[in-house]
This record gives sequence, structure tokens and C-alpha cells, in this order.
Amino acid sequence: MRGPHNIWRLIRTGATLERAGAMNIALDAFDASPVLRFAARTLAFPFRWLGYKGDASLPPVSRALTALGPAYIKFGQIMSTRPDVVGPDLARELRVLQDALPPFPLDVAKKAVAKELDINVDEVFSEFSEPVAAASIAQVHRARIAETGKEVAVKVLRPNVERAFQKDVDAFYFAARFVEFFSPSSRRLRPMDVIEHFDGVVQGELDLRLESASASEFAANTEGDAGFQVPKIQWNLSSRRVMTLEWAEGLSLGDIDAIDAAGHDRRALGARVLQLFLSHALRDGFFHADMHHGNLKVASNGDIIAYDFGIMGYIDEYTRRVYAEILFGFIRRDYKRVAEVHFEAGYVPADQDVEEFARALRAVGEPIFGMDASRISMGRLLAYLFEVTERFGMETRTELILLQRTMVVVEGVARSLDEHINIWEVARPVVEEYIQKSIGPAALTRDLVRTARVLARFGPRLPQLAEAALIRQSKPEKDTDDSTLHPAIWAVIGAGAMAVFWVGTLI
Repeated sequence: MRGPHNIWRLIRTGATLERAGAMNIALDAFDASPVLRFAARTLAFPFRWLGYKGDASLPPVSRALTALGPAYIKFGQIMSTRPDVVGPDLARELRVLQDALPPFPLDVAKKAVAKELDINVDEVFSEFSEPVAAASIAQVHRARIAETGKEVAVKVLRPNVERAFQKDVDAFYFAARFVEFFSPSSRRLRPMDVIEHFDGVVQGELDLRLESASASEFAANTEGDAGFQVPKIQWNLSSRRVMTLEWAEGLSLGDIDAIDAAGHDRRALGARVLQLFLSHALRDGFFHADMHHGNLKVASNGDIIAYDFGIMGYIDEYTRRVYAEILFGFIRRDYKRVAEVHFEAGYVPADQDVEEFARALRAVGEPIFGMDASRISMGRLLAYLFEVTERFGMETRTELILLQRTMVVVEGVARSLDEHINIWEVARPVVEEYIQKSIGPAALTRDLVRTARVLARFGPRLPQLAEAALIRQSKPEKDTDDSTLHPAIWAVIGAGAMAVFWVGTLI
């Protein structure tokens, strides 16, 4: 019954988009071809009456997605992180999409916790509240552990949410194939890849063990960060469908009046939010990718508390160095160096002209630096930068898109706390510190030591590898090109010798 279900769901989706006035907006965002527009309108318009009405106070696309249910809401939220796919305007609209849904009953939640953890809820918890928050995938209860008296937050997946999401994701795949068939030009946006990305994110959020692991890793990475807290996971009370962590008591960073009444320094909070995010992205390569007001609190002592770790970002060490050099180059307005970094990293094809690219980057940076300090935006800079690099043949890098989107959100939080914040002045010390530690003699030494450690594991095999390479080169097979094998082996040996030499000079 997959085929009929998918067709029916697709018709219902189109009808709802049409009824909410969102169909043309969605088609424009995906740069749909005339054939796809005709097919979509032909399927949707006659069935407009079948579409869900939705909340008329919401913008059209948000209204339609909210009406269509949890999977569509989550899809909209994830697409807000992909302006490369839906365009910056629609991404901006989807960014405010909320997934506050009616909670499921308390007794259902308790039964789910009891079954999943194999416990008697009333014995383990002396208190277990009604839901304090309900979203598309799970809801949260405030509870108290009977044995220790510790207050905790218990996150419980919605009943049958896995099955419901799977049905809609299956329809999304069907729609992606439909789009690719009727609009070959849309293949540049890789609709199937977009749905696979969504599917992967959702599957991760449907297993709360993965979110627990993210929270635990994030807490370990940031343990030494002054003025920052991450609630600790209670592993003995967590599983695939239940996650328990310490209760985060504090004021929402969006409640400006309460923050002022409590006497907190909003300027200091705004600067700290931005610097913490940059530190996590550059230093650790593992950052909270959903740092909006609703996921941040300020404790009574002024510490910032982060929670909800369903969406995390990861950047490998090499990409972090490239990103830091790009930011540092813009801070110093050294556009030639920024251009060279793009070429060195292979982001821009080698057949492009570095001088022309540097001039294009100057056109990106100078207008921003000419702005009043309160209007300077690193997120806007990155958005403009991606537009330019796309024109010069740079392929989309999902991890940088997520970083840029999070940067925009974090800047919004910082500006809500201090409308006159100078983003560059706040960011500069974090970026400079990372540059000093990751690009220079000390970093080179660390890299060589790591290389030596890796080579040490293969040391006993290097003679055999070299001998095998020489034998193969002396007896080449007709269908095998060994011209690169022998130099590669000697390159490894040479690297090992160089690493050993450098390590020896340090000892």
C-alpha cells in the first residue's frame, strides 16, 4: 500500500500548500521548471478543498507545514538550515517555525517510561509533572529522583512517532523522485540527497541515546568554559525512547525584562554567547547547532545554560583551520590571503583566477566593514561569501551551511541582549587565539608528533611495503599502472623520516 499512501499524501500536501497560499512560494524557492509547476498545480488545485486550513496568523509556508503535522514541521526546521536549497528568504521564514504541539497524557508518558526503563515510575521518582514542553518528536516532564532528591528533566518520545515519521518520510522520497522526473533542472539541488539528509537527522533524533551521547560529549568538551553549563545526563535513567538529564533552572535568554530585573549584565551575556559558540566551533569542532533563545537560559549566578542537543554540528580539524583563516583574513581585510586559502583548500577549482576571486571577496567584505558596528554581521558575511564562491565553482559544503545558519541565530541572540554589540570585536580574540594555537610552529610540532605516532604503528611493515612496491614496479602488469605506487611509498617513508627528525630535535 506504499504507492497509494504516497500518492494520497502528496495530493493532501499539495492541497494544503495551495490552500495556505504557499504553493508558488515553495515552487519559486526550488526554482521549479514550467513542467513541474504545471504538474504540481494540476494535482493540487482541484483538491484544494482537501487541504488543511492551518493557522491563518502564520506565514503561508509555515502555516502549511504546521497544519500537515510533526514530520513536515521537522522538515521545515531542518530546511531552515539549508538556504543553499530553499533560498535565504524561505530559510529565514522557516527559522521561526515552532513545533509546539498538544502534549500526550501524563499517564501515557509514565507507562512509556516504565516500559522503556523497566522501572516503577512512582517509586523511582517522587515527583513527575505534567508536560512542561511538547514538540514534534518528544515532550519533557519535570521530575525528582526519590533516592537523591535531584531535580531532572525527563524527555519521552511520542507514542508511535517512529511509524508516523517513517510513513511521511516515505512520501517525501516519493515526492523527490516526482520532482526529479518532472524537472530535470532541479537535480542540481539533489532532492533525493536533501531527503536523505532529513531522514538521517530524524533517525538520530528518534533515538534518544544518540542525543544523550551528544549532550555528554558536549558537556565534556565545555567543562572548563567559564560561565557555561551543560546539564549532565543521567545514564541509568536514559534509553532509546527516554532521556533524563539534570534540570536546568534559569531565565530564558529571550526574557529580557526578567534578565534586567535579576540584575544580569546583558552586554556581557551577549558577548559570551557569541564567544562560546565560536570557541566550540573552532576549538572543539563540535557545536550546538540550535542555539536559539528557547534552548538557552541564564542561571542565577550569571552562567549560560544550554540544553536540547538534537541538532549538533561537527567540523573536522582541517576545515576548522580553513574557516579560521578565512575569518581572520576578513577581520584583517586581507582579501588576497582569503582567496589563497580557498584555493589551497581546494574549495575553488584551480582553473579559476585567484586575483579575480580576491577582488570578488573585496566586494563582499568592504560594504560590511563600512557599516555601523551594530549592523556588522558575520552570518551575513558568510552568506555573501557562499554566493561568491558558488559563482566561482565551489561545491556546497553542508557543514559550513549549518555553521553559517547557526552563526546567524547566535548573532540574533547576542543582539537581542546588546543591540550595539560589535560582532568583530567580540569574535576577534577567539579567532586570534585559535589561529595562534592551530596555525604556527606549535601546531606544526603537534601535527608531526601525531604523524610520527601513526607511522610508528606501521613502522615494522614499512620495509615490506617498500620491497613489495619495488618488486611490483620491476614486474608491471599490463592492466595496472604502478607509476604512482612507488613514489607514494617513498613519500610515506620520507614523511616518517621528517617526523622522526623533528620529534628528535624536540626531545
